[in-house]
Amino acid sequence: MWDREPDLDDALHNPDPRRDNSWTPFSWRGWVNASALIILTGALLMLFIGYPAWLWSKKGHQSFNGFNIGGINGSGQIPEFPQLPRLIDPDTPDEVYTRTGHDGHKYNLVFSDEFNRDGRTFWPGDDPFWEAMDFHYWPTDDWEWYDPQQITTEGGHLVFTIEQKISHDLNFVSGMLQSWNKLCFTTGYIEVAVSLPLTPRQFGLWPGAWTLGNLGRAGYGATTEGMWPYTYDTCDLGTFPNQTGLDGAPGPDVLGTGNNKLSTLPGQRLSACTCPGSDHPGPRHNVGRGAPEVDILEAEIDRSRWVGRASQSLQVAPFNAAYRVVQDEPATTIYNRTITHINEYEGGPYQQAVSALTELDDKYYGGDEFNVMGFELWSNPDRRSEGYITWFADGKPTWTVTPETIGADTRAQIGPRLIPEEPLYVILNLGISKSFQDPDFENLRFPAQMKVDYVRIYQRPEAKDGLTCDPPNRPTAKYITDHLNAYMNPNLTIWANASYTFPRNSLLDGC
Repeated sequence: MWDREPDLDDALHNPDPRRDNSWTPFSWRGWVNASALIILTGALLMLFIGYPAWLWSKKGHQSFNGFNIGGINGSGQIPEFPQLPRLIDPDTPDEVYTRTGHDGHKYNLVFSDEFNRDGRTFWPGDDPFWEAMDFHYWPTDDWEWYDPQQITTEGGHLVFTIEQKISHDLNFVSGMLQSWNKLCFTTGYIEVAVSLPLTPRQFGLWPGAWTLGNLGRAGYGATTEGMWPYTYDTCDLGTFPNQTGLDGAPGPDVLGTGNNKLSTLPGQRLSACTCPGSDHPGPRHNVGRGAPEVDILEAEIDRSRWVGRASQSLQVAPFNAAYRVVQDEPATTIYNRTITHINEYEGGPYQQAVSALTELDDKYYGGDEFNVMGFELWSNPDRRSEGYITWFADGKPTWTVTPETIGADTRAQIGPRLIPEEPLYVILNLGISKSFQDPDFENLRFPAQMKVDYVRIYQRPEAKDGLTCDPPNRPTAKYITDHLNAYMNPNLTIWANASYTFPRNSLLDGC
């Protein structure tokens, strides 16, 4: 107990009312405490107000397309934090942040990758937007194994290298890069600056830059069965297997295809005829869904003149009679007929190719100069007559298709195909296959390289949910999650291999 005597070890038990009531503003300890609080407050203000303001002052017009707490970006993948990849590459020049579209509308840059940092890799998980494939691309009977080691960044470019060496019992190894389920866009303008391999006198490689609907994962055959290349929202014969009714009509004589079948497709898996309550991604069971393909370029060599050509196409299903679309103006426009013409190949039993060929300058081969190629696409489910696709080569428009190009066909008994409304992802690859062009092994030289200087995507300011793989009016995320077996196994060639079944078709099967 305290005996009221001073405690030498504890000043609290030696009170002095007079001295304890005194204070001084010049206390060293008090000023240290106050200074610490001021510094801490200033640091927090700089972190959350000053630093963002400084960033904005450097590039105030940059569009992050973010939403939600944490700054989830427009593709739903990553936050916009320093040192992490952004939707818009900081290396993109300021002067290309906007463009005037071929349609006269203003377009804003919403994604870019300049590939300026050397040594990037694209194995699964390495990059928020891109993933290199590790498989054999069997759907087109390719001769190469796609290996992530064949893709890197060097000298400010994305580089694909094809080599002649044995891999997985195949004679070649090369690279394919996809943005599947990571980066997608609906409507807009995509631009790729590309340098093609070798020279226009060495033919047989298959360089490609293309897009595909997110419900079909390229190289994963189970996911594309009954999906590629459908872009269709009518409940009729066009959704049936082989595009043929139960009575066998329309016959090959009506279609003008001789004794060959017009189509060997299994029918549209997710059609406008889908029965209520069936396995369907939405937004409603009676909305036709698919995986249409729009090609920026597939490069080939015209051996009669030794000039490079780019096939720029829309792949569609179901098919017109004899695969013939409306090729005349105003439905279809070609802007320079001296270098661009309609492709003589119009399709086969697996696809209809709405395609034009454009000649390419020799300087865009070999890696020194880059051809600016792309397409501008507009679609609106509420006003489908306004849709169009315009392709570009060397920065200039080459040709345009409209809804009238791919309208209804009474001979084939089908309705109009759609200018794609699906979220499209980007694919870049360098392949080799006899199914595209017979390789000239006498003159081909390996290794060969395709280089990409940049990829940029633009959209109109009013575009809503335009940079996501899961837009509300064409959702994909839940359907993919519910069928992961098909989307993660490239060895499954058909939907049934993944233990799934096609939903019932009200016209074909009844509900």
